[in-house]
Amino acid sequence: MDRWQAMKIFVKVAETESFAASARELHMSPPAVTRAIAALEDVIGARLFVRTTRSVKLTEPGKRYLDDCKRILADIVEAEAAAAGSYAAPSGTLTITASVLFGQMYVLPIVHEFLKRYPKVNGRLLFLDRPVNLVDEGIDVAIRIGRLQDSGFSAIQVGTVRRVVCGSPDYFQEHGLPGTPADLKNHRIAASTAAWVSPEWRFANDQRVTIHNWLQSNSNEAAIATAVAGLALTRVLHYQVAPALREDKLRIVLAEHEDPPLPIHVLYTEGRQAPAKVRAFVDLAVSMLRTNVG
Repeated sequence: MDRWQAMKIFVKVAETESFAASARELHMSPPAVTRAIAALEDVIGARLFVRTTRSVKLTEPGKRYLDDCKRILADIVEAEAAAAGSYAAPSGTLTITASVLFGQMYVLPIVHEFLKRYPKVNGRLLFLDRPVNLVDEGIDVAIRIGRLQDSGFSAIQVGTVRRVVCGSPDYFQEHGLPGTPADLKNHRIAASTAAWVSPEWRFANDQRVTIHNWLQSNSNEAAIATAVAGLALTRVLHYQVAPALREDKLRIVLAEHEDPPLPIHVLYTEGRQAPAKVRAFVDLAVSMLRTNVG
């Protein structure tokens, strides 16, 4: 029996929970799939599936074996790719994720430059304002803002970004300037749940203020637009309002009360050795981000 082929068949049956569906996807006959699984069970000495007329489910030994098979098959693919030279020159599809606005402002230009340099690479972008599981969603590189949990991935810090409270000159002329975080209770607030869900805003020296939203949105852009219109204050990341600040459409207040800035990391999975496409993109991203946002 071809053990490698039998493992591929086993993984496919586990994923589809169907011998017939697996046979179709693998371009095999159903009896051939059944024989391969039976032979594998004989070699291992354990039953891998519980089969009924309506379902195919993994046994406990089957669940453990599935994890091992996926790892072994991934190692084989990695070894073959290395032998074929994919670690010598960037090629294939590279998947990158970042938050929506940061991705559009800072990551997209990096991707454009990368694809121009390496025409054998195809890019896939996921700009989302939600946590993304790198393994489950097939992500090669993520640009993350905020404190990192210990994920086991490789991470390179490229800069920091401030959380700022800001409003328009017209708003301050009508409503005055807040002198302390506690004064925010007397101001209109446009808050974005895309930034943080909690109504409690934290500042330096453990100052905490529970905000009563005048307008709440799931969009940073909506909160910023409300502030630019002179209707309320908002709190967002500095890069998100940098254009409005340069044009004096918004001004920062309470800067002396800001909590420590948030780190920005380039995060990537690597296995034993990151493919050339990942290493090349990480090198370029680190260089460009440190120049632009560091």
